[in-house]
Amino acid sequence: MEISKTQTADAIKLTISGRLDSLTCVQLSNEIDSIKKEGNFNLIFDFETLEYISSAGLRVLLTTQKHANSSGTRLELKNINDTVKEVLDMTGFSRILNIVK
Repeated sequence: MEISKTQTADAIKLTISGRLDSLTCVQLSNEIDSIKKEGNFNLIFDFETLEYISSAGLRVLLTTQKHANSSGTRLELKNINDTVKEVLDMTGFSRILNIVK
């Protein structure tokens, strides 16, 4: 998995490519933790090149969404391919997470 970070005035965009699974979710979780330490930022996950997401990856997204809700920030998921979208739909996460077309 590769993470590319871009910051604007009001949000941080993380472009995630490859596989988000039990082996790589720690890397994403650490990146999110470092962003939290910098302050409250809106987060945008760009999943255009994300090939796969496991339950461990879903846990990271859920934890991040809960933090965004409690801190008054926004979490958005963009450019989700059909494979990842199917996983989000089947698990009910598409109703919990803010998916932007």
